[in-house]
Amino acid sequence: MTWKRVATAAVLMPVVIALVLWGSTTVVAVAVAVLTAVALWEYFGLGEAIGHRAYRAWTVVCAVLLIYVQWIAAYDNRVTDRVYFLFGHPLGELPSALWIFFLFVLGLTVITVWGKRALVEALPAAGISSSALLLVAFPLSFAVPLHGLGGMGPKFLLFACAITWAGDTVAYFVGRAFGKHPLAPHLSPKKTWEGAVGSMAGSLVVAYAFSYWIKIPLGHLLAMGAVGNVAGQMGDLLESAYKRSAGVKDSGGLLPGHGGILDRIDALILCIPVIWYYLVLVNPRVAG
Repeated sequence: MTWKRVATAAVLMPVVIALVLWGSTTVVAVAVAVLTAVALWEYFGLGEAIGHRAYRAWTVVCAVLLIYVQWIAAYDNRVTDRVYFLFGHPLGELPSALWIFFLFVLGLTVITVWGKRALVEALPAAGISSSALLLVAFPLSFAVPLHGLGGMGPKFLLFACAITWAGDTVAYFVGRAFGKHPLAPHLSPKKTWEGAVGSMAGSLVVAYAFSYWIKIPLGHLLAMGAVGNVAGQMGDLLESAYKRSAGVKDSGGLLPGHGGILDRIDALILCIPVIWYYLVLVNPRVAG
C-alpha cells in the first residue's frame, strides 16, 4: 500500500505545484471547481450509505457559484466584494458568499416543496446537501482568493499545501513506527498522538524552509505552520468521522493508495481558510 501512496503522490504533487505557481487565478478557480465537484460527489456517496440522498445537482451548482464569487473577490482589494451581474449593478452590500447561501436555501425550498421525493426524505436531503456546501465547498473555495492575494498569493497557497503534505507524510511514517497512544480511537484507530506530534514537527520544518522564499517574519511563518497543521489534522479527523458514520473505509477509489479525492484533500479543506484568515486578520508585514 505504501508504494501506491508514494507513486500517486509523485504524480500529483508536481502537477499541483505547477498549477499553483504558474497557473493564473482563473485556472486555479476552474481546478478548484472541478476538485470540489468530485469531492462533493464522494461526500454525497457517504450520505447515501446511510440513506440520506442529497440534492446533488443543486448543491454542486451553488458550490461552483461560491467559487465564482471567490474568484471575483480575488480581483478586488476588499475581502467582502459585491456580486455584479450583467450591467455591473451591485446586488447589495452583503458579502457575496451570503448571497450564494441565500440562493441555496431558496433552491432547497423550491425543490422540497415541489419536488417528487417522498416527504420522509426532505429533512435528510436538506441536511446532507447543506452540510456538503458548508463543510466541503465553502472552506475549499478560499483557495481561490488565497491564490489571488497579490504577487505572494501563489506562494501562500503552495505553503498551505506543503505544510499539509509534510504533516500527512511524517504523521503516517512516525505513527507506523512509534505510534502507541491513540489520538481519537472512536474516529480513526490508526491515528496516534505520536503521529500528531510528528505531523506538527514536519509542518514546522517546512514552514521554516519557506522563510527563505516568503519574506515575512519567521515567527509568523511558524505560527501559520502550527495553526495550519492543527486545522489540517482536525479536517482529517472530521472526514474520518464522516466515513465512520457511513461505515466505509475510503470516500472513493480514484487515487490508488489514498482512496478518494475527499480522502486526499480533507486536511487542506480546513488548512487553506485558516491560512487565509491568518493573513487577513493578523496581516503580517510582507517584504516581497
